[in-house]
Amino acid sequence: MIWVHDDFLGMVNQRLGKGSQKKARFERLKKEVIKFVGANPGCSAQSIVANLSHDKAMRNHGLTPRKIGFFISRNLSQKLTWWQDHRAGRRVYGEIVNPLSPQNPIK
Repeated sequence: MIWVHDDFLGMVNQRLGKGSQKKARFERLKKEVIKFVGANPGCSAQSIVANLSHDKAMRNHGLTPRKIGFFISRNLSQKLTWWQDHRAGRRVYGEIVNPLSPQNPIK
C-alpha cells in the first residue's frame, strides 16, 4: 500500500479565478463574427472559420464550422440569422435588418 498526502488547498485557489481570459476570448469572438458577417453577408460557417483562424490569428481557439454554427445560434441570434443555400446545401449567415432603424427608413 502506498500512502499519498493530499494537499487540495493549493488546487482550490487555482479555480477561484473570475475567468477573465475566457470572457475576453468570448467577447472577441462575438465581435469578430459580427464584423465578418456584416462585411460578407451570405457567408458560410466555413468561410467565417477560415477568416478567424488565418486572418485574425485565432488559431488556438479550436474553431470548426460546426462550432461556429452552434455559437451563432446560441449567442448571436439577436444580431445574426441564417438561411439555407439550396445550391450548396448549407447554411449561410447574414445580419438581421431592423426595418425601423435609421439606415432603413420605411417607404
